[in-house]
Amino acid sequence: MATRATRVDAACQACGGRDLIVFYEVHGIPVHSCMLLESREAALAFPTGDLRLAFCPKCGFIGNLAYDESLQGYAPGYEEQQSFSPRFNEFSTSLATRLIDRYGIRGKHVVEIGCGKGDFLMQLCELGNNSGVGIDPSYVPGRRDSATGGVRFIQDFYSEQYAGVRGDLVMCRHTLEHIGDVREFMHRVRRTVGDRGDTIVFFEVPDVQRVLREQAFWDIYYEHCSYFSLGSLARLFRACGFDVLDLAKEYDDQYLVLDARPSAGPTSARFQAENDLDQLAEDVAQFQTNFRARADHWKDKLRADHQAGRRTAIWGSGSKCVAFLSTLGARDFVDQIVDINPYRHGRFLAGSGKQIQSPQSLREYRPDVVIAMNPIYKDEIRNDLESMGLKPELLAV
Repeated sequence: MATRATRVDAACQACGGRDLIVFYEVHGIPVHSCMLLESREAALAFPTGDLRLAFCPKCGFIGNLAYDESLQGYAPGYEEQQSFSPRFNEFSTSLATRLIDRYGIRGKHVVEIGCGKGDFLMQLCELGNNSGVGIDPSYVPGRRDSATGGVRFIQDFYSEQYAGVRGDLVMCRHTLEHIGDVREFMHRVRRTVGDRGDTIVFFEVPDVQRVLREQAFWDIYYEHCSYFSLGSLARLFRACGFDVLDLAKEYDDQYLVLDARPSAGPTSARFQAENDLDQLAEDVAQFQTNFRARADHWKDKLRADHQAGRRTAIWGSGSKCVAFLSTLGARDFVDQIVDINPYRHGRFLAGSGKQIQSPQSLREYRPDVVIAMNPIYKDEIRNDLESMGLKPELLAV
């Protein structure tokens, strides 16, 4: 798992620099953590790959040197939809409203790269009376009803083929971390945007510094081959022809958000958060030092409860859950996995082969321990448990 820091002569996918530092390795993990399977057998036999995370001291980018893009196969069976949570919807509404009000996105055309099931694009178009295009291979036609016209979806990967699809606002949320060659991808976006100086570009990705500082190994998985801090994200954008307008953390500091415009030439850093290379190096070192203790804590807890006959359930069957179980090798210590997303119910998790149930199944299971895979939902989960007359020990990773 954690590994002794090793310098390797490999190219950084963000800046092209060499002399990277490998600091974390995990082998044999599912190559998809949101791809749901129809049987336990298929889930157990799901293809695996390796993680070999490397830090670039030059620009701060962190990437998986063992990543193999050919193993990825995003399709409608890839189930990442989060809009069944009131807490997440509150954030989504706030974010859409901010973009509309700050940049006057009303009666405009919006393009979303990696739109998932289309929730955010539809919401932003509804709130701002906008038209839009969403591009994503995992889009499911007809899942989301809306009164908004002028919104269409393309069930495909974003590529040069769609260079003519331009918008007043170009969005990309939780997709860049799935891209291996991030520099080429951002150059592609820049070419697509062209020289329209009034175009706003908005990106959102997970914050790697939180992951490093919390030793949150459950937030490191195969699909996420690229990891950013505020500084490394801004450096990538500036290097690819964008002027960064805003740079911030959102959603209880779990997400990074960046607003930008196309630039005719190089732009200078203007945010204090961009000066983070020394801190990033320290965070990488601390993760390497402390990861083993964090992983052992959770595995010992799961094992002890299992041996004591205490029933443990995990609430949240997404990528965090798959990474948590596969990294720890702890599938035998957890019997119940639940999720509020109804499209996940009855399906099986890659790697562990666990079947996903609805939260209502806990009425009969009556867990002694419930582990929330994201602390931001802990109060929401507690309320749901109490509404079912359940008061287990509620923990959050």
